[in-house]
Amino acid sequence: MDATQNTKQLDRKTLSHSFHLWFWGALTCFSQEHMQTFGYMSSMLPIIRKLYPNHDDQVKAIHAYTAFFNTNPMLGSVIIGTTASMEEARANGKDIDGETINDMRAGLMGPIAGIGDSLIDGTLIPILLGISLGMSTGGSPVGAIFYIIAWVLIAYFGQRFLYFRGYKFGDQAVGFLVGKQGAAVRRAIGVVGGVLATWVNVTTSFTLRGVDGKVFLNLQSKLDSIYPGLLTVVVTLFCWWLMSKKRVSAIWTMVILVVVSFIGVLLGVFNPGLSY
Repeated sequence: MDATQNTKQLDRKTLSHSFHLWFWGALTCFSQEHMQTFGYMSSMLPIIRKLYPNHDDQVKAIHAYTAFFNTNPMLGSVIIGTTASMEEARANGKDIDGETINDMRAGLMGPIAGIGDSLIDGTLIPILLGISLGMSTGGSPVGAIFYIIAWVLIAYFGQRFLYFRGYKFGDQAVGFLVGKQGAAVRRAIGVVGGVLATWVNVTTSFTLRGVDGKVFLNLQSKLDSIYPGLLTVVVTLFCWWLMSKKRVSAIWTMVILVVVSFIGVLLGVFNPGLSY
């Protein structure tokens, strides 16, 4: 019999079921002792049932998800997707056990919580609220409706995207992080990061003000609290994507940057610091 016929693979329906359990129940049975443990466990139940038809195997596999877990619910969906990929690999005989899975999520939940809380709660939500308050002038309900719709769409499709990205690259990511290539790339990132920090500097002057005229959101300060130099990295990766993936010449890449900068200055996103 062909060995591929014995390979266990998660289908789209099972993965979607797992994602929706996390999306709706990440904070299930939330307590100071367990936090999101039961929400995590619930999201893994469809995965376990699909990969392990035998009840005893299911009990043994689900035991890995009884450990404490807590992270940002929105960005944390990438951990759930990565875990699904690792569980699939474990069911197919890969050298992955419950301890490996726990080590992975223990190492990721802290950094993702810090980034997620700053990016979502400290940046995205205040921006949406600022826009909504501006639309609610005079008691109009449009602002509230906009906020509800915008937040639900961003939360759902953002989490779904991260979940399936985590599943798609999870097994490869684990092998990459612990392998020789991962070590080489981490060293290269350090060198490239030093060069970027020295020669490239991209910042934004975008702010939101309240009705009293006081600034209640400084986007650059929020970005610096998440990842100093984040915009510099994003612009660099954008240029690399244009030239490497889209085959755009260096000259046209510079033209695009000039146009983006010009529009950004007009909209108040960038401040060139010029005075006339």
